[in-house]
Amino acid sequence: MGKVTKAKKKPLPPGRPRAFDPDRALNAALRVFWEKGYDGASLSDLTAAMGINKPSLYATFGDKQELFRKVVERYVQTQTPFMQEALEDPSARNGIRRVLNGTADSLTHPLNPHGCLLVQGALACGGETDRIKRDLAEKRSGSENLLRNRLLRAQTGGELPPEADPEALSRFYSTVLRGMSVEASGGATRKDLQSVIDLAMKAWPA
Repeated sequence: MGKVTKAKKKPLPPGRPRAFDPDRALNAALRVFWEKGYDGASLSDLTAAMGINKPSLYATFGDKQELFRKVVERYVQTQTPFMQEALEDPSARNGIRRVLNGTADSLTHPLNPHGCLLVQGALACGGETDRIKRDLAEKRSGSENLLRNRLLRAQTGGELPPEADPEALSRFYSTVLRGMSVEASGGATRKDLQSVIDLAMKAWPA
């Protein structure tokens, strides 16, 4: 009886590379969420825009909530970097005006869906997505903290009078920013928002 030889195992093929660009897919998801809100964006909408199937979406980005959180991070990175730079202006008043103007530019840019994802996402979320609401609230709170810290420095430096309330003032300008987002999503033009900015700056303490 001849000697039995074991068949050699074939080496496993290397892992298959992704057939899509995750960075580009994330940008596509950002636009879908921005246009339709969290609740309005279905998985079919997302996979069609991203050019992937559902298993690939889950494997790369997690579930819908996790994908949305990644999208929010991308939104903050790409749409709000001007804020930090504006608040480094030697004049706090000029810095606040630059934040308002930069926001108005972004909200009404012809290549962007109108409105702010951080505001519209929170308005659209249903009761089952409280975690999404909390995440968006934290992002908005972070922006308000930047305003408040700059106003506190302005008061310490004498640009704001001692009787001014930096806390209330930062809340006021944050509310103006959110209001402009809602107006832009409803069709307000850049000129419309400029009139809001001009009035808001008149509230600056003398």
